[in-house]
Amino acid sequence: MAKGRIIEGRGGLYTVRDAVGQSYILRAKNKFRRENITPLVGDLVEFIPTRGAEHGWIEEILPRNSYSIRPPVANITQLVITLATEPAPDLILVDKLLLFAFGQQIVPLIVVNKVDLEPRLAREIKIAYDLTGVEVLALSAKTSEGMDDLQAAMAGHITCFAGQSGVGKSTLIMALTGVSLETGEISQKIRRGKQTTRHISLIEQGGLKVLDTPGFSLLDLPEELEPEEIRLCYPDFTPYSHQCRFAPCLHDQEPDCAVDEAARNGLIDLGRLERYRELLNQAQEKWRTRYD
Repeated sequence: MAKGRIIEGRGGLYTVRDAVGQSYILRAKNKFRRENITPLVGDLVEFIPTRGAEHGWIEEILPRNSYSIRPPVANITQLVITLATEPAPDLILVDKLLLFAFGQQIVPLIVVNKVDLEPRLAREIKIAYDLTGVEVLALSAKTSEGMDDLQAAMAGHITCFAGQSGVGKSTLIMALTGVSLETGEISQKIRRGKQTTRHISLIEQGGLKVLDTPGFSLLDLPEELEPEEIRLCYPDFTPYSHQCRFAPCLHDQEPDCAVDEAARNGLIDLGRLERYRELLNQAQEKWRTRYD
């Protein structure tokens, strides 16, 4: 029995690479279907190698450290949340991605691409997310500004780039790895990106491990996340939350909420608090209707 990692899956066939870099085309045993388990790109597996013209078989999927249903990937250790001036930044998506990362002990990193076109956004994002403890890098795939810092931050991780279509995720991956990927341009009519990545693959080049994934722009709140748990994923609220009148405090409508006061006094980014309340309300509605 050999061990390896799934680096691509298409049409019921999985490409698995072992520790010495040998790749195998495998099928998954029927038991996974019966157990309602789907092998994911990033999974560590035990397998029987290919023999002659016959496909080998994935026998076991080893325990996952993290996973995502959409896009379907496993064992991410770093999430690079990518923004740019165009398309207009979706900060609700950024906060959802941070919730996902914090909830699965994935290291988040925010990068603001295309600073050669407009440097202001990077400064604004650094201020807004300063108290979260999440590093914010300003960079440009076109001019290579900040790319050395990004490469250094990715060392030792299995990295997934996430963000809206058109912010330059594929361009960044190509600049870092030299692997050619399809890229899209911003639609001038609707000012948003066109989705270009069609399937998931794990790229290993230059000492980096990078997942090229579609779908993170469609991320929803985790189903298992209870509304009361969301506040625990906001480290920028922590210095003030113990001063709230009520414990626990959801920092929503409660009187004498220290987090609300801190935001009104400019100690917490007000936009972060407003978006938190929007996500909290979404989670509460989903929780109320989960059995409908």
